[in-house]
This record gives sequence, structure tokens and C-alpha cells, in this order.
Amino acid sequence: SGGWDKKLKFWDARQPNPALQIDLPERCYALDVRGNLMVVATAGRHIISYNVQGQPTEHSRKESPLKFQSRCIAAFPDMTGFAVGSIEGRVGIHYLQKVAGKDSFAFKCHRQDTNVFSVNQIAFHPFGTFATVGGDGVVNFWDKDNKQRLKGFPSINRTIPCASFNAQGNMFAYASSYDWSKGSSFYAQGQPNEIFLHYVAEDEIKPKGKKTGGRR
Repeated sequence: SGGWDKKLKFWDARQPNPALQIDLPERCYALDVRGNLMVVATAGRHIISYNVQGQPTEHSRKESPLKFQSRCIAAFPDMTGFAVGSIEGRVGIHYLQKVAGKDSFAFKCHRQDTNVFSVNQIAFHPFGTFATVGGDGVVNFWDKDNKQRLKGFPSINRTIPCASFNAQGNMFAYASSYDWSKGSSFYAQGQPNEIFLHYVAEDEIKPKGKKTGGRR
């Protein structure tokens, strides 16, 4: 867990106190763990990666490739890098390891005309493609390797703060509720908090040109 106390804590659910505590350079805004890789985004646009195999150790520390505050972060399924989303409607794709034919880049998303919305969550699919959800109430599916959007959902006209694929990748869940991006004055009492489930067809999320070897 990470918090605004600038602490990263590792827990054993059988114990009341953290098993390990690490100081962060700033307040923690988001973190993700995938296999042995942990990535942490903090205030000040710091991004720290850790090897959490055995005793956690810092792997790298760098500045976010995005110019504005980090809102979410997700490690690649193959643990070669991470995707980070900002409050300015951008996603940065960054490789921690050199991968042949692949380079780090950033792209714009979750924008409507001149309005810019935060990227609230990045969720990777087992295929290595991913979804983003944002303050515009839109869900997008993306293929980072071919740098293209695979599917865009119509806006639900309410902010979407979080989302996730199931382990099999055939179900996508996302929630709608106020994300507090405009402060307490814009909170509307009685606004519903809802959870949506979307069945994921393979052709919606598979990378372009990727063939599956299943038999019929």
C-alpha cells in the first residue's frame, strides 16, 4: 500500500503491522504490481520501479514522461515497462527494458473538443492490450504495440473512476461515481454509484493481426 504519508508499506495479512516500510520521495498517487515488478507514481511526477522478488529493492527512479500530475499507473503483463495516465488526458507508454522494435511514446485520449479529462484507470488484458477509463465517462480499448485504438464506447455521461478485466479477459467491469476532480462543490447528493459489466468479444481486444491457434 502507498499513501500521502510518503510511505510504501508491505503487509502480511496475518500481522497487524507492516512487514516492510520504504520511504517515497513524495505522496503516493498510484501503484501496481505485476509478477516481480512494482511501479509507483508519486507527486512531483516521480515514478519508481521495484523488484519485489524476495526482499523488495529499487530498480529505477525516473521522471514521468507526461508533463502533468500522474493519476494512474499499470505494469505491462510481460513486466517490460508500464503505462501511466495523467490528469491532462494523456497516457505514456514507457519501457524499463529494451525491447526490439518497440519504443516509449505518449498519446492523447479522453478529450472532447476543447475539454480535457483525467485518465482515471489503466487496465491490461492478458493479450497485452489495455483499457483506459476517464472523467469523460468513456471506455477505450487500445493496442500499444500497433499504436491504435481498438474500440471506443459511448460516454455514460458520468465519470468512471476505476475498471478491471477478469483473469480470463472475457469480462470487463467498470464503475461510475463522482471522482472529485472538480471538488466538493460539484458533488451531487443522490447521484448513483453503479457497476457495469461488459462481455469482451475477442475481436474487440486482440491486437491487430494477432491470430489465435484454437481449434473449432
